[in-house]
Amino acid sequence: MNYKLLGRSGLKVSELCLGTMGFGTEGGWGADAATSFAIMDAYANAGGNFFDTANVYKLGTSEKIIGDYMSNHDRDYFVLATKYTLKDNVTNPNASGNNRKNMMRSVEESLKRLKTDFIDVLYLHIWDNISPIDEVLRAMDDLIKQGKITYAAISDTPAWVVAKGNTLAELMGWSQFIALQVEYSLLARTAERELIPMAKHFGMTVTPWAPLAGGALTGKYLKGDKGRIKPESNRLNARAEKITKVVMEVAAELGVSESHVALNWTRQQYFSCIPIVGATKVNQLLDNLKTVDVVLNAEQMKRLSDASAIELGFPGDFFNEEAVKNNSFGGFYDRVEKR
Repeated sequence: MNYKLLGRSGLKVSELCLGTMGFGTEGGWGADAATSFAIMDAYANAGGNFFDTANVYKLGTSEKIIGDYMSNHDRDYFVLATKYTLKDNVTNPNASGNNRKNMMRSVEESLKRLKTDFIDVLYLHIWDNISPIDEVLRAMDDLIKQGKITYAAISDTPAWVVAKGNTLAELMGWSQFIALQVEYSLLARTAERELIPMAKHFGMTVTPWAPLAGGALTGKYLKGDKGRIKPESNRLNARAEKITKVVMEVAAELGVSESHVALNWTRQQYFSCIPIVGATKVNQLLDNLKTVDVVLNAEQMKRLSDASAIELGFPGDFFNEEAVKNNSFGGFYDRVEKR
């Protein structure tokens, strides 16, 4: 793999991020420790260095497995990203949420499970709608100054909150969020309305979760493998079926797997994007790693984008009206460089 810079930082991370939500067998599914080690070995042998986990993944087992792995490998080679916010107990009202107290507590617990002195990237996991964003950023900046985390990032949060946070951070001299983790795939493009333009403006890298839409974009549901998915899921509706069929057509043209097509559609976007690829089996990961050797041409990208297009709503669709572009650019819209 090659390496990309994570947001407006000098941090070099591999072009595919390894998602480890399935490391552990709690809940009756996932990879045991030995299989998880084999997956991490395969990823590292391919040049991968960017791991994504969270305090709650498999009740903390994901972080523990990664910590055990790091004990026998070069910790400084790897970039470990974890998250705080979600509960790890239900007896303490401050053992969840975005507040400073929970952040400090959660980070200390993650450091123990990961068996490390520092976390490379700490994400706020999900916005709680009550904690002040300046409290979050000041706390993250303090952790950075203490050397317990190296970079700040954010996930599953409204665009206006992230924008306010990064603007405050710039004014106050705090560390800004360098990455934004959101659901994004051919089946889930609503982040294009506000979140992705905001991330592009602030120079943040987008790290999509579920870039394969839980496997829907591999065509497995059309082939009869419904797995654990609920019948009413949007990943099984007519729109999902239409988009998946186009993915399968492009994959057949290129002689590659459907996952390569779906992942590369995210990788070849107009903004910095590093998809998170999860795996509970080594062969799943090995197939996904081949993605980096595949390139979709302009016609294939357009066909996929057209099949999955969404309404941006106001003001996105308004800005794209020909009359508006003509009036705003005086007829020079196609001759002016866009940022």
